[in-house]
Amino acid sequence: MSSRLETLDRRALNRALLARQLLLKRHRKAVPATLEHLVGMQAQAPNQPYIGLWSRLQGFHTDQLSRLVESREAVRISLMRNTIHLVTARDAIGLKPLFTPFGERGYLRGSPWGRGMKDADFASIHSAARKLLAERPRTVADLGRRLAEHFPQHDGEAMAYGVRYMLPLVFTPPRGIWGASGAVTLTTFESWFGREPGPPFSPDDVVLRYLGAFGPASPADFRAWSGLSLRESFERLRPRLKIFRDQNRRELFDLPRAPRPRADLDVPIRYLPDYDNIVLGHADRTRILAEGQHLGMFSAAGIMKGSILVDGFVRAQWKPKTIKGATTLEITPFGDGFSKSDRPAIAAEGVKLLELLAPGDRHDVKF
Repeated sequence: MSSRLETLDRRALNRALLARQLLLKRHRKAVPATLEHLVGMQAQAPNQPYIGLWSRLQGFHTDQLSRLVESREAVRISLMRNTIHLVTARDAIGLKPLFTPFGERGYLRGSPWGRGMKDADFASIHSAARKLLAERPRTVADLGRRLAEHFPQHDGEAMAYGVRYMLPLVFTPPRGIWGASGAVTLTTFESWFGREPGPPFSPDDVVLRYLGAFGPASPADFRAWSGLSLRESFERLRPRLKIFRDQNRRELFDLPRAPRPRADLDVPIRYLPDYDNIVLGHADRTRILAEGQHLGMFSAAGIMKGSILVDGFVRAQWKPKTIKGATTLEITPFGDGFSKSDRPAIAAEGVKLLELLAPGDRHDVKF
């Protein structure tokens, strides 16, 4: 039976991913609905989701997202891979319980701060931290100093990072509001939302949502995106899903009616922000990285910075600079990333991005 499964090559998977990620065209879609469709957006750099939304939505204005952050309808919290994501309040409350055990394991087993804390009284430390964070949002450094006053037998920084990893916390504004800046401060879910997170979303539902935004995909792809192993959910859902294979004969799961455009579809130039999940959403990233590329090759050179999709694949890095009084977008291709004939389209899209980044300035695009 498996021999009759349809095989999807990397270009077919690329076009499917672009469709799911709303990058084949700009969509008329509300910002909260877009955040939930994408199952959150990477927000390590707090203003980068604005660029990701600009690339995906028609007529997007930065104040559309800023208002959601200010009104607590969208929040930055630690979720997938223990990294900071921007999600709606509804997703924050339902997703966080699924990732709290992952954060605890990350702290105790994988972080330098957890090594000397195996015998710590975490219940007492967390109780004190909750009270401190309820007083006002605090930085990790401030929280660590305060906790060290209560528990001098432990390192303050180690305790503060334990709280950061193990308790459900919110990264508070003004960081995350377009054009604003401020220290990285945290508070508890209860202080921010008036309630603890939960009940948790069904793991099966999260798998289905992942496939809607990143499919077709394997359980290994889901784990690379999330940090969670939910192979049993994939197996439970198998009768409801459509099954494919990739060119390496790996089994891929997908929603039966999800878009899978033809592999030779022409696609537009798209600028993506730092850490966009389209680059991080799979164990096998050949559906978005050009032939021969991998993240380790370019993490220092730019793949983890703003990237440019040409013919649907990451072909270049972009970086804004001020040069001779003009806000300039500096484009650096990866190897033979694109041809000279691609430059006009790349430049035209780059000028539109500059209008978002620096309205009213003189603009230029430099290759």
